[in-house]
Amino acid sequence: MADTAVNLESEQYENHREAGEILAQVREETADRVEVGVSHLEIAEYAEDRIRELGGTPAFPVNISIDEEAAHRTPSIGDDSTFGEEMINLDIGVHIDGWLADTAITVDLSGNPELAEASEQALEAAIDVIEPGVETGEIGAEIEDVIDGYGFNPVVNLTGHGLGHWEQHTTPNIPNRAVSQGVTLEVGDVVAIEPFATDGGGKVTEGSSEEIFSLEREASVRNRQAREALEQITGEFRTLPFATRWLETDRPEMALRRLKRQNVVHGYPVLKEDEGYLVSQKEHTLIITEDGCEVTTAN
Repeated sequence: MADTAVNLESEQYENHREAGEILAQVREETADRVEVGVSHLEIAEYAEDRIRELGGTPAFPVNISIDEEAAHRTPSIGDDSTFGEEMINLDIGVHIDGWLADTAITVDLSGNPELAEASEQALEAAIDVIEPGVETGEIGAEIEDVIDGYGFNPVVNLTGHGLGHWEQHTTPNIPNRAVSQGVTLEVGDVVAIEPFATDGGGKVTEGSSEEIFSLEREASVRNRQAREALEQITGEFRTLPFATRWLETDRPEMALRRLKRQNVVHGYPVLKEDEGYLVSQKEHTLIITEDGCEVTTAN
């Protein structure tokens, strides 16, 4: 955990703030472009390209989760999927020199505005109680209370998280329900709070598809495509997640299969509720300050 004497004006925190400022703009611009008939790939590439135009780097592939899906879905190479009358979660990240911001928003084209509102209001309630000394279990209790009040369930096996240097998910985990034992937040902690609300049972499971990967370990590989992919991964993405479609080698799917077999990379299966249910999501990144918190991804 962070030292209470931390300098919140240091370059690290300025990088977090710059990442958040870029991300807030990209989130709103991207959400405005989501309409029935629009291509998933077009939206993902718009957001990722816009991040670069504004001086940041994508911290992970844009997640576009549809209906029962909650996380880890991003378009594949040449993906021709388009939006329908669905519940769409956009989860986007930016980094500046490895210092991250992470945000998410639900665009509801399904006609279920209360479910989208439940996760949004749960996030607001969580932010209201965040200050140095608050326990993560208390934050989870606020999230659960709001979502329950709407008649929905929080997704209990997904959590908010800390943001480290070149690390998208670090301690502390921040639950989306009340827990008896939690971690105490301290000045200087950088955390992402992300309530998920569902009209389903409140637990997600892994699907079979994987389009997002990250480096597990460095190793020597003989295959040319795998070697080229690994050079790009270690040099450009380091330990942050990346998409198959980001790899510049030919036959990237084959390269990733080889790297995965050697435990050089690991994949992130799509996480989803049972079919027929919906999931909404809202997320902000915060810096814990002496008198509360600073939301870096606010508009």
